[in-house]
Amino acid sequence: MKRYFYLAGGYLSLTLGGIGILLPLLPTVPFMILAAFCFARSSPRLEAWLVEHRHFGPHITAWREKGAISRRGKTAALAAFAASVVLSFAFAPMPAPLISLTAAVLGGSWIWSRPES
Repeated sequence: MKRYFYLAGGYLSLTLGGIGILLPLLPTVPFMILAAFCFARSSPRLEAWLVEHRHFGPHITAWREKGAISRRGKTAALAAFAASVVLSFAFAPMPAPLISLTAAVLGGSWIWSRPES
């Protein structure tokens, strides 16, 4: 039963990561890392496919080995955080923008504290 839960989570993460390729504010690599985590517990074949993928494999390996995020990934994440804060201030009633700003600052601080690959 647990295997099917992880398999479903892996496919869901893979789908969201695929959508993230098309939508600029939806992250791709974190969903692929999560998919690899789920597939490692449910489907060694799918995990191997992701880890050996020419675009996602290096990011997954860097995360697994060092908890590292590339400089480009960090920059993209911070840009997405900034865009979400701007949109929140433009369209959300107070105090939602303040919650968004706090999340962006905390999330951005955590991302920049990660080693670089």
